[in-house]
Amino acid sequence: MIIATKASEVAPSAPSDRPSLLQRMVVRPEIGALLGAALVFVFFSIITDRFLSSLGVATWLDDSSTLGIMAVAVALLMIGGEFDLSAGVMTASTALVTALLAVHAGWNIWLALLISLLFALAVGAFNGWLVMRTGLPSFIVTLGTFLALQGLNLGVTRLVTGTVQISGIRSAAGYNSAGWVFASTLDIGDTHLQASVVWWVVLTAIAALVLVRTKFGNWIFAVGGALPSARAVGVPADRTKILLFMTTAFAGWVVGSCSILRFSSVQANQGVGLELHYIIAAVVGGCLLTGGFGSAIGAAIGALIFGMARQGIVFAGWDSDWFMLFLGVLLLAAVLVNNIFKKRAERVRR
Repeated sequence: MIIATKASEVAPSAPSDRPSLLQRMVVRPEIGALLGAALVFVFFSIITDRFLSSLGVATWLDDSSTLGIMAVAVALLMIGGEFDLSAGVMTASTALVTALLAVHAGWNIWLALLISLLFALAVGAFNGWLVMRTGLPSFIVTLGTFLALQGLNLGVTRLVTGTVQISGIRSAAGYNSAGWVFASTLDIGDTHLQASVVWWVVLTAIAALVLVRTKFGNWIFAVGGALPSARAVGVPADRTKILLFMTTAFAGWVVGSCSILRFSSVQANQGVGLELHYIIAAVVGGCLLTGGFGSAIGAAIGALIFGMARQGIVFAGWDSDWFMLFLGVLLLAAVLVNNIFKKRAERVRR
């Protein structure tokens, strides 16, 4: 008599190929930044009482927010394998366009904001198109854009106003509603948070969802990790990279709008030099300079580390020059840690 036996009763159970929770955490690009943020937070919380006061929290979140908005957009671009050295000066360019149209041309602020947004997107699209069309490194292309925008900012502002500053936007039509969107204050208990903090959180959440939950996010990793292979499987590489450059331009517009509506004035040389800070924040957050690896949330955490460290040094009464030493050490440590995490991620995924 033959007795049938279920296959599950005789076949040995196959070992689970699913990685453990620890392995899944290790492969996340933002883990190193999260640990660093925790250390910086604890350190300055112990060093100075002002750090955790309502004013202190609002100050370092405010400092982190505008940097974070740009760092998240720059991180997406870096994951896609490119750089944008014009990101810093774009914040001034968009603010200047808004101010010139609203103050000197007498336009409604909302219309001026729309034109400055179109200007930013056009510059971003041009950067992306030129990089993909010519094959030149984005470092060179956006360096040229950086210099051109810097000269344009100074030349036009001086030509129209006779100085390198534009002010008086508070008297323009539409200021109250636009100011509420870009420069209002959110009160949470005794802490008064600037609108830029809300923009930072919302844009980080959107970027994170796009990166890990959408087809476009897969395209970003693909074009940054292996561009020829991505093209071979049908990824629209040119369109993806052009949209990424437009994303950094959009982030510059948001930061520029928050700045001009909050402080009611803008300097023509505003934002120059900050592009390196955006890149460092993205690297601290887990992005590799070679592309194909990184995290939007990590970039936001990298910006948070900046804000906490910069304001923590002030609260502690130290010389602010020490912040540059902190930046250098942080960058070197982040590069080393990111390489380690990438290698472990590759081992886990095999």
